[in-house]
Amino acid sequence: MDITVVGCGRWGSLIAWYLNKINHNVTLYGLSDSPQMQRFLKERKNDLLYLPESISLSTSLKDSIKNDTIVISINSQGLQGFMDELKEFNLKNKTFILCMKGIEISTGRRLTEVVKDNVDKSNRIAIWVGPGHVEEFYRGIPNCMVIDSEDENLKVELVDKFSSNLIRFYYGQDLIGNEIGAASKNVIGIAAGMLDAYHLSSLKGPLMARGTREIANLIKAMGGNELSAYGLCHLGDYEATVFSKYSHNRMFGEKFILGEKYESLAEGYYTVEAMMKLSKKYNVELPICEAVYQILYQNKEPKEMIDSLFSRQTKKEF
Repeated sequence: MDITVVGCGRWGSLIAWYLNKINHNVTLYGLSDSPQMQRFLKERKNDLLYLPESISLSTSLKDSIKNDTIVISINSQGLQGFMDELKEFNLKNKTFILCMKGIEISTGRRLTEVVKDNVDKSNRIAIWVGPGHVEEFYRGIPNCMVIDSEDENLKVELVDKFSSNLIRFYYGQDLIGNEIGAASKNVIGIAAGMLDAYHLSSLKGPLMARGTREIANLIKAMGGNELSAYGLCHLGDYEATVFSKYSHNRMFGEKFILGEKYESLAEGYYTVEAMMKLSKKYNVELPICEAVYQILYQNKEPKEMIDSLFSRQTKKEF
């Protein structure tokens, strides 16, 4: 396959490296003024990996989108802006694969909905989600991930062409659930980091159990399959998000409580605002997400918010 990867950050560059490694023709596209792209053009590496000469590097959007398959790995809140850039090219018969996790804050749209609203119907759309870190994949540590789409044939095609000994792909069966589950796990990751900061790491067990349950309830209310929350898109991604030293969201939560700056992107910070809108729209209680939101956006005392979760009315577990 001839593939363009849009986004030269840590995940986009890893995807380009991986797809090239399994013998696809890959172009990595990034903005000319991007520090990451400037370094790749000069050294073909970042702090995490090296890109072989067989990967083409491009700062020309027009040239990059000539490939039939376009993998997008950018800040989720910038997706609509990127789709606006693509409109002048009137793309048709392309395959868009979203390797990013988030919900658009302003509209509450899932990311596939953002793409679908902005491209010709001849284009196909899929998502690629699940656990794994750049540092581990690059060292050859395998993991399992999910590809999902409304197009059944596209799922089969991508799983067949992207699977390897490094990544075992599963066919997704619930696009709504996989998108919401993948996005919301970053919010749970922030909560986990906050617990770490307070030396309350033993509460991560209940955090995982109850966090998964509230997301399952939301997925069901949105018309998805609640079991998706217990799959690779959400619960299956918790080790990489809730425990790992490489988790940006977990580290952001810990640094926030400690009053330390954290410069890297933590998608959960933006996702939790969108989650609150979905909670209201679908009338679903999301107590953990709401606690994170109130701490980050309404300056509520973190310890008080943790205590408030314990003082909620007693209820059945399921």
